[in-house]
Amino acid sequence: VCVCLHCVCVCVFVCVCSGVMDAVDPSPLRRFVVAKRSITSTFDQLAVFFSCVSSEAWRSDDLGQVAVEEQSLEMQSCATILSTIREVLLRRHMKVAFFGRTSNGKSTVINAMLRDRVLPSGIGHTTNCFLSVEGTDGDEAYLTTEASNERRSVATVNQLAHALHMDPTLDSGSLVKVFWPKSRCAVLRDDLVLMDSPGTDVTLELDSWIDKFCLDADVFVLVGNAESTLMNTEKLFFHKVSERISKPNIFILHNRWDASVTEPEYIDQVRRQHLDRCVSFLADELKVVSLDEAAGRIFFISAKEVLSSRMQRAQGMPETGGALAEGFQDRLREFQRFERTFEEFISQSAVKTKFEQHTVRAWQITEAIRGVMDAINITSADRKICCLEEREEQRDRLDFVRGQINRLTDSIRERIKALTDDVTAKVASALADQIRSLPVLVEEFRADFSPTPETLLLYKTKLQQHVEERLVGCLAHRCSTSILRDIRDAQRHMIDGVRPLLSQTVQEQLFAPSTSFDLTYDLGLAALCADFQENIEFQFSLGWTALVTRFIGATNAKRALSGSDPRLQVWRSVGWRLIALSLSLYGLLYLYEKLTWTNANRERALKQQFVEHAAQRLRAVVPVTSSACSQQVHKELMSTFIRLTQRVDLSEAELEGNVRQLSLRIQRLENIQRRSKAFRSEVTLTHNRLETKWVMR
Repeated sequence: VCVCLHCVCVCVFVCVCSGVMDAVDPSPLRRFVVAKRSITSTFDQLAVFFSCVSSEAWRSDDLGQVAVEEQSLEMQSCATILSTIREVLLRRHMKVAFFGRTSNGKSTVINAMLRDRVLPSGIGHTTNCFLSVEGTDGDEAYLTTEASNERRSVATVNQLAHALHMDPTLDSGSLVKVFWPKSRCAVLRDDLVLMDSPGTDVTLELDSWIDKFCLDADVFVLVGNAESTLMNTEKLFFHKVSERISKPNIFILHNRWDASVTEPEYIDQVRRQHLDRCVSFLADELKVVSLDEAAGRIFFISAKEVLSSRMQRAQGMPETGGALAEGFQDRLREFQRFERTFEEFISQSAVKTKFEQHTVRAWQITEAIRGVMDAINITSADRKICCLEEREEQRDRLDFVRGQINRLTDSIRERIKALTDDVTAKVASALADQIRSLPVLVEEFRADFSPTPETLLLYKTKLQQHVEERLVGCLAHRCSTSILRDIRDAQRHMIDGVRPLLSQTVQEQLFAPSTSFDLTYDLGLAALCADFQENIEFQFSLGWTALVTRFIGATNAKRALSGSDPRLQVWRSVGWRLIALSLSLYGLLYLYEKLTWTNANRERALKQQFVEHAAQRLRAVVPVTSSACSQQVHKELMSTFIRLTQRVDLSEAELEGNVRQLSLRIQRLENIQRRSKAFRSEVTLTHNRLETKWVMR
């Protein structure tokens, strides 16, 4: 891009310095060619630069949809203007329009400039339509018409444009384009187009002529007849031209000045008369030039003589040969002075009229691009600041979340531990109380009882189920409600603690405390009492075994009954009468107890034995049961907290993603800023040089 812009500036400088080239190049028309090539190159390079700018600078969603659309519209507008101007520049050429009354020699003047009989000429009304002559790079001359682009022989120009032939397809407002080889005419080598016209006195379509053929003309040449004065029809036409074109560039040729040699005594007076009238017309009536400049636009020539001499010279004959009137050399020099002045003037005028406006537009485009770059730079800077602030907020938020979740984790773990310890204590205390009330629970049991093995097995099974259900129910009544309430409070505390750490989207997915959890008390009483063996056989309360066992314990009773303990041989020292009386009473009591040992007593004995056995087993599992309950609570609370921390992880991941996206966006905005500044700097250089070298010159 930098190279392109420097090329642009070099081209502009070359164009400005084209005046220096004129000193080397003998043709002033080269100024226009150099300027056209330079300005075309300038716009080509601007197009390349613009393409880089339009593809690089504003096509980014980071600038926002509105900013992108605004810059897009601006760049598209500039692109359209650039494209249009480039197309116009390629078609640009210097255009000279010749006008005058019929038979004043317009076509002859053009032929003299072309050094050949290219256009039809002669006495009377010869040119029937507009004829343009421009150069072609080929070796063959040809012509085209408005109705068809078909190339036709240049020899047919007489049949097409000569008034005497009256081709029905053409009228005075038609245009025939004659393409003449540049190799045969030097004046056509430099993008010059000569426009011949019908006489201004043979048509009423002056307005349409001007609109169609004159608005893009750089110079108008009024060909008058030196044998007559400037006519009102000629003046009328140029008055109409000046109404549409601000200060048109007009040359006035007094043709057929060779006729003045017939009256040499009046030649100076006639010349002065023509000169005064023409100066007054240009300066006073049309006001297109000042009085001092007007005289330099008026020439006295003989186009027929010049054409004849130049054709003779082309054929190798002496230039002054043939029937040429006296003073021909002066008239030839006047014609050459006209050509030189005309070439210098049209080149300067065409450069100004054809290129200055477009160069100003190029300056405006660079100004617009500079404005776009400024807008892009400001927008990207503003958005970069916003992104930096937002990224800092996201980073602070991320640090806060990470620190807070660590503190919250420690706090919640402590709360869970305290709650589980409380559950352990509550369940252990409640279960110990229930063990102490076990006789009541067992006594409440009612079922069919029979000492048969099958009935006893079913009875014990139902008894175990009854006791376990009552134990579990009492534990649930005493513990579950408060424990579940504590669990809900702990879960709400977790959620309230985690909620501020979550993003809005994750908060919307936050779950309510679970209501499906229920504390279970698995005592496993059936397994604990699986080894329970009841003894419901009749046992005399005053039996020897019972008495010994009651007084000296089970172990000593076994020893005493086996006779191993001499201290217990009491009966040996007691008399037989006392023993007999005692045995009688003992027998009566035995008989009574034996007769009263019913199923109810058997059931009561079984229940008592079961209470003792179950109480012993349950006391052993109190720590296990309470620990199992606390583990349930711990698991429920930890699962809740784990799910919450997963939500926090999602929020952290979202924050980290936001930080990464913002960092990438900041980087892109910095790139946009850097590119826009570079483009702005380069386009400012072009803008300033265009302003200095073109607009301000």
